Amino acid sequence: MTALQIIAGIVLILLSVLIILIVLMQEGRESSLGVISGSSDSFMEKGRAKSVNAFLAKWTKWIALVFFVLVLAAMLLSNL
Repeated sequence: MTALQIIAGIVLILLSVLIILIVLMQEGRESSLGVISGSSDSFMEKGRAKSVNAFLAKWTKWIALVFFVLVLAAMLLSNL
């Protein structure tokens, strides 16, 4: 194994842990069903939750894209 392959492996592990953490921090889709059960949220809480979820969703997409590209690059490096 070359140093570049080791570095790529470490970065892949870090990115995978980061993706897992960001996905776990996101609020589930069922959270908006509180109206049915009678629980109420204030308007400010709903807006803040949506902006945080939008931010986390955007970062999830970008990190997943970098992860995918790095996996392909690591595969090409291992075939050399």
